[in-house]
Amino acid sequence: MSTFTIFLILIIIVCFLLILVIMVQNPKGGGLSSSFGGGGSQIVGGVKKTGDFLDKSTWTLSILLVVLILASNVALKGNFSDTDSKLLNGDGIETVVPETVPEALPEQAPAPATSPSDSL
Repeated sequence: MSTFTIFLILIIIVCFLLILVIMVQNPKGGGLSSSFGGGGSQIVGGVKKTGDFLDKSTWTLSILLVVLILASNVALKGNFSDTDSKLLNGDGIETVVPETVPEALPEQAPAPATSPSDSL
């Protein structure tokens, strides 16, 4: 398994987690924190400020996603450093010059020039 494949799997997992965290949040400030007593600052069952946790996890997953994408780009460039193409290496280019030059075409007589007034 290549490093790019590993990065791709990690990117998919982080994207899935980011989607879940964003879907749990309520755009009007409610969300998961409002279901635990209505206020984000109340302590309910040992959880304090659930909204802050969701905000921090969103930012953390977003930064992790960007870092993984940049790292996968570096891993992808590393895989193509060794080329298998003969043309890219310069091995398949022929530099042979033919020994005989093809004969020139026989000269043809030029066609008579016609003016536009001749066709009327």
